[in-house]
Amino acid sequence: MSVGFRIYTKINRPAKELIEGFKGIPVANIADNMGRISCIDTAIRPFNKVALLGSAFTVKAPLGDNLMFHKALDMAQAGDIIVIDGEGCMDHSLCGDIMFNYAKRKGIAGFLIDGCIRDADTLETLEFPVYARGIQPKGPYKNGPGEINVPVCIGGQVVCPGDIIVGDGDGVVIIKPADAKYLIEKATVQFKNEQKAYQDIANGTFDRAWVDKILSEKGVEIIDDYAKY
Repeated sequence: MSVGFRIYTKINRPAKELIEGFKGIPVANIADNMGRISCIDTAIRPFNKVALLGSAFTVKAPLGDNLMFHKALDMAQAGDIIVIDGEGCMDHSLCGDIMFNYAKRKGIAGFLIDGCIRDADTLETLEFPVYARGIQPKGPYKNGPGEINVPVCIGGQVVCPGDIIVGDGDGVVIIKPADAKYLIEKATVQFKNEQKAYQDIANGTFDRAWVDKILSEKGVEIIDDYAKY
């Protein structure tokens, strides 16, 4: 056994059809149906407008070191999102344009990095989603150790190999495969309800009665006068 320097080769990946069920559903709608506690820290942000959708291939990396990231690039399959627990290090980047392009060529579905990238301008025109904590021109070391396909912490959320990851301009939500069917159903209903709300706003029929109803239930006092101060 080599604790802290080991690679697990197998992942229980969810079915592609299950992952694709989240396509087009906003992260906000999914998160609202997960108790609003399953999104990563918004300091980890997208560097282009390409949606993030796939299953997690996880890497736990030492500060400023990307040796295991490179190994993950060679191991990951099409549809995987490489998830890097870089402990939020802002002193060194963990990847750049060569790794972006190599991953895209392999069909990897994106990078989610609790750490920094460089060559960020490349991502403005590259159809490859990358979420990271920041940008740092200083490159990484390649000394190890690290672990592959173990539970990691990304922006305050535990991510396990095979978890479903959805990201858009609002941020990223982490989904356990066992919860996926339920969440697809619930989030789809919410999304459709929001589409109807947009129509009601445009038509002038948007119902706002719920606001006063909740205020009344909570015991609000309404005083028909000016405040005295």
